[in-house]
Amino acid sequence: MLSDDHVNEIIIQKLIASLIPMTSRDRIKAIRNQPRTMEEKRNLSRGGLTITTEDEGRAKAHLTWWKIVDKEKSKQTHRILQLNCCIQCLNSISRAYRRSKNSLSEILNSISLWQKTLKIIGGKFGTSVLSYFNFLRWLLKFNIFSFILNFSFIIIPQFTVAKKNTLQFTGLEFFTGVGYFRDTVMYYGFYTNSTIQHGNSGASYNMQLAYIFTIGACLTTCFFSLLFSMAKYFRNNFINPHIYSGGITKLIFCWDFTVTHEKAVKLKQKNLSTEIRENLSELRQENSKLTFNQLLTRFSAYMVAWVVSTGVAIACCAAVYYLAEYNLEFLKTHSNPGAVLLLPFVVSCINLAVPCIYSMFRLVERYEMPRHEVYVLLIRNIFLKISIIGILCYYWLNTVALSGEECWGTLIGQDIYRLLLMDFVFSLVNSFLGEFLRRIIGMQLITSLGLQEFDIARNVLELIYAQTLVWIGIFFRPLLPFIQMIMLFIMFYSKNISLMMNFQPPSKAWRASQMMTFFIFLLFFPSFTGVLCTLAITIWRLKPSADCGPFRGLPLFIHSIYSWIDTLSTRPGYLWVVWIYRNLIGSVHFFFILTLIVLIITYLYWQITEGRKIMIRLLHEQIINEGKDKMFLIEKLIKLQDMEKKANPSSLVLERREVEQQGFCIWGNMMAVLTCDLEDQFKKAIQGPDDSFGNQTPIK
Repeated sequence: MLSDDHVNEIIIQKLIASLIPMTSRDRIKAIRNQPRTMEEKRNLSRGGLTITTEDEGRAKAHLTWWKIVDKEKSKQTHRILQLNCCIQCLNSISRAYRRSKNSLSEILNSISLWQKTLKIIGGKFGTSVLSYFNFLRWLLKFNIFSFILNFSFIIIPQFTVAKKNTLQFTGLEFFTGVGYFRDTVMYYGFYTNSTIQHGNSGASYNMQLAYIFTIGACLTTCFFSLLFSMAKYFRNNFINPHIYSGGITKLIFCWDFTVTHEKAVKLKQKNLSTEIRENLSELRQENSKLTFNQLLTRFSAYMVAWVVSTGVAIACCAAVYYLAEYNLEFLKTHSNPGAVLLLPFVVSCINLAVPCIYSMFRLVERYEMPRHEVYVLLIRNIFLKISIIGILCYYWLNTVALSGEECWGTLIGQDIYRLLLMDFVFSLVNSFLGEFLRRIIGMQLITSLGLQEFDIARNVLELIYAQTLVWIGIFFRPLLPFIQMIMLFIMFYSKNISLMMNFQPPSKAWRASQMMTFFIFLLFFPSFTGVLCTLAITIWRLKPSADCGPFRGLPLFIHSIYSWIDTLSTRPGYLWVVWIYRNLIGSVHFFFILTLIVLIITYLYWQITEGRKIMIRLLHEQIINEGKDKMFLIEKLIKLQDMEKKANPSSLVLERREVEQQGFCIWGNMMAVLTCDLEDQFKKAIQGPDDSFGNQTPIK
């Protein structure tokens, strides 16, 4: 049984515990409300009341509750200071990261290539033509990275052990790729297969591993860059709902008042007017409908065009196949140095002439949407060019590689160089001569033709074709990305000059915000995937040349990796590398699971896109319906005000002013409410989680 004093002490302890976290003002109020005598309240407020606490079950101490309060407050203050210090450190790190990110972004924008030129092209010719030049600049970055990687880890080490070239330089090497260039770092056969080591105590450098790992790192980086770029452009151009809203708000309210220079202002005005025309043109084309007879006629025209284009592509591929089969025999019987240019010349003629024939099909097909016309031309051209590259790869891997030539890797590198150079020469001739003659004919001889329009599909496929050859040839000619860099630089300026002189803006304005995604997809599949298959067959199935190249003397290219893994398996510190290779890189199941994950993510993104499209369409319908409701209410209000005027005509003038002011106020309030409501709904659609589209309730 507890005594009254002990019970009172327990009650006071609980009271003190409740007073500790309070502020001074709240503590005084709580003490005043206690049912105690004035003396006890004074002792509580002054801290004169003492309590007894147990320490480890035995020791007792008498402490005033003020000391307890001060002690607890000091602990809380210490914790708060620690927490504030951590928060300040995190905030400072976050600010430093944002500042460095913004500074880096400004530096990259300031050194970005052709920024002003691209703005001029976009303002005059629209986003459709601009997408080609953006794609060209994007490919240039790829080749710069590949060149830096190859030059650092393959070419520089080879320079340290390179022998003097004894062949004579004649100048024809720039066109044929043979002769003097054969014994340089340009070709596969020049590289050593030995381990480079300078001095007895210097570090060794395995050229076989460096060669295959550098090429593998370059292709792996390109693979992930393509995937990342596709995901980025797909998210920006397909998933975000503002793409389907027409961008009218952006066009009306996006003027940058910091632009004061006269030329910059005019360029900004051109860009805005072009974007407005593109948006209005697409809205008009989407609303157009055709009759059944018109649809049947167009479907028949489409079928005929596809049959003819497919037949032409098959005939061209057959011609390239038979020419490639007899190319080696033709070169053996002809000693003329220019004979090696026959195959590249025929292939380049086909790549130049057939896409022009495909472009003439637009006169028969007459697509309503210019975007659909570009997509169809891209598919036809990619089918032609990739089929030709596939036939050439078959010729290289089954005829040249198995022909018993002394250094077949170098021969393949020379063929790819000639194909790339011939395609570049034909493109320049077409830009400066063919397009110029077409301008003279359209402006002076046959004025009804007028100026031509820029063929996006044909020019984009030229870039994809050249980049595919570079990726295939990088294994047999490591300096090929450097040559492609020079060609892309020259191509940009030549195409820009020809565009400004010989072309007119598109007759049908259309937005090309989604074209970049399609370009990168075509570059990834079938271009890059075909390159990976070709190089995989080369590395895993073909025997290297016995007398040249870094892999001479090996039964297969991949055996350099096998030997390295066997060496690492004897070293305990590198067993994790062996495990990664055998269970991940060398495992078919791992790549199967990885492919399955990529397909699932792609499907989920596609479903998100469809859900966002439905949401945007429903929001558009709601905008129209709410606008009609507001107009109906305003008309009713005006009718009621007219009835009041007729009933009291003496105050007609005064009420007219009041009605006008009220009408404007009501209209402004209604539009403000409607705008805020729609902004909230669009923010929910844009900023909401990606998986929330399936849980959204439909708008009725």
